[in-house]
Amino acid sequence: MSSQTTLLFSYGTLRNKNVQIANFGRELTGREDALPGYARRMVAIIDPKLAALSGESHHANVEPSSNPKDAVSGTVFEITEQELVAADKYEEVAKYRRISVTLRSGAQAWVYIRA
Repeated sequence: MSSQTTLLFSYGTLRNKNVQIANFGRELTGREDALPGYARRMVAIIDPKLAALSGESHHANVEPSSNPKDAVSGTVFEITEQELVAADKYEEVAKYRRISVTLRSGAQAWVYIRA
């Protein structure tokens, strides 16, 4: 396993223990943070396996907001590069893409948004 780590901000199913264990082989620990300048929206989960794994019928999604007071709460996790590749594969099913953002704390992190 790589010793390099990166930050991943999650506002949705990647905060779910079952999803973490299925994708990373472990439960992640993280800290609360927020993504300023974005608003939360919900998108239906179309993959029945993914819906069963997460126990959810919809994915959370974020979109840029014109309201500067908007922010999306979530959790920032420190993960390995190998785990980031696993997260990419997991989010690919929902047609999400990974972008780099600055969180309210000032930390630079990856986040997935609907492509």
